[in-house]
Amino acid sequence: MKFFIDTANLNELKKAKMLGVLDGVTTNPSLIAKESICSNKNDVYKHYISICNFLEKNNGDVSAEVISTNYVDMIQEGETISLLHPKIVVKIPATENGIKTIQYLSKKKIKTNCTLIFSIGQALLAAKAGSHYVSPFVGRLDDISYNGLNLIKEIKTIYNYYHFDTKILAASIRHPLHIIECAKIGVDAVTSPLNIISCLINHPLTKIGLEKFLKDYKNKIC
Repeated sequence: MKFFIDTANLNELKKAKMLGVLDGVTTNPSLIAKESICSNKNDVYKHYISICNFLEKNNGDVSAEVISTNYVDMIQEGETISLLHPKIVVKIPATENGIKTIQYLSKKKIKTNCTLIFSIGQALLAAKAGSHYVSPFVGRLDDISYNGLNLIKEIKTIYNYYHFDTKILAASIRHPLHIIECAKIGVDAVTSPLNIISCLINHPLTKIGLEKFLKDYKNKIC
């Protein structure tokens, strides 16, 4: 399973790289808004390129999301974003215009990531349209008392049955258990804030054990 970092912050990407969990990056308009970037598209696009250049020696890619909502503008924006860098994957919402845009871009060999997936139907149509990734939102489904992990399982079952090439990129990861359960299901990748991935390291018995080892060692030093 690959680990994508859900951020637009270069410092977080540096930390992820040092930890060895930087397989790719996903961004969205909200994450871009958190950074000190002017709202004009040129500055945003420059930031996308900076993220891609940071990943230059890695095998990962960078999902950059369109902000247009109508079909013609989504196509134009998607094509523009795709030309910024070879590592760019155009991130498109699971709307009717979004699915149509994914189909158009896929025919032009432009990789896409269908985001804001909350149902099997959306995931099925995205795969048929040729999306490279689908991003089901686990945590946001949990928020409305629906088991987000069950959706992941159902999507994987259907994709396996019909041999779709579309990869499942589990998103809206809220805690380490989401990551563990996604790994058990066998998803292709998760995208998560770095602090949640870092929580996988922590265990109280590791801390207690290390403290005891060091204490015993120090007590025996002449």
